[in-house]
Amino acid sequence: MRARICGALLAAALGAGAALAAEVPQVVATTGMVGDVARTVAGECAAVEVLMGPGVDPHLFKASAGDVRTLHRADLILYSGHSLEGQLGEVLEKLGRQKRTLAVAEAAVPVADLITVQDAYGVDPHVWMDVGLWQRTVGVVGGALAELVPDCAAAIAQREEVYEAELAALHAWIGASIATIPEPQRILVTAHDAFNYFGRAYGIEVAGIQGISTESEAGIADIRAMVEVVVARRVPAVFIESTINPRTVQAVIDAAAARGHEVRLGGELYADAMGAQTTADGTYIGMLVANTRAIVAALGGRLAPLPEALRPWAERWNVVLAADAPTQP
Repeated sequence: MRARICGALLAAALGAGAALAAEVPQVVATTGMVGDVARTVAGECAAVEVLMGPGVDPHLFKASAGDVRTLHRADLILYSGHSLEGQLGEVLEKLGRQKRTLAVAEAAVPVADLITVQDAYGVDPHVWMDVGLWQRTVGVVGGALAELVPDCAAAIAQREEVYEAELAALHAWIGASIATIPEPQRILVTAHDAFNYFGRAYGIEVAGIQGISTESEAGIADIRAMVEVVVARRVPAVFIESTINPRTVQAVIDAAAARGHEVRLGGELYADAMGAQTTADGTYIGMLVANTRAIVAALGGRLAPLPEALRPWAERWNVVLAADAPTQP
């Protein structure tokens, strides 16, 4: 009898827990960058799931049947926009007629601040590379979450304020760090054109082997053109990206060496995806911190100390605040 009663109580408790979990709104974000803003601002007020994890290229992402089911179950869908999500765009467009969807970057960043490109995209979608621009998405995401969970509006607004202060500090820190790179070496060579907003915001020339999209691989002409730049400018280091096969970058390194210029691999940068969710690099702040440290170290600059506004983030992820320290001990 006691066993039956305990079993019934346990079942009731589990049922109640499931009911409470079901009451928490379900938010689906396409990329880690969008998802991290949503998680940070939502806190416990919503459950946020990210479709595209570490190493996933949003330009090439194809939604599985499971992904479509996840999107259908969502109470709110957040995506970056400006065609970043490529083939998923059609799915998002159809779902937008049935449920709440929000193109975060499109809603947050004025057209005048976007970088236009002469290809099928029309607009460079990599807005998150300029922290000053991406900071504007915080209020947009917060507003959508407050509408979804009105009882949490005050708490969401408070988290927005804290996060915006952190991003403002991050923006200033990146600019101060990049400025220490000797001017002749202030050129960032990467696998594809994902860093144009970064270059414009922080005063560093950017050159990508591929264009904005990664739907087609770089050709021999692209590689030869980049080799000319690397050799002529005596570029000290080039960078691979976490979502792109490194062979084109290696081809540039090898071809430059054959021309008598030794250029080293400066490290791996996060462009279209963040690091693992359980690490500092799996946060938007950590993604930009890791990129900046790699770029500054490889190109001969010196990191500024992380500002005090980022101390809570650094302590949470056990990141060393001192200048020139590694991203994680």
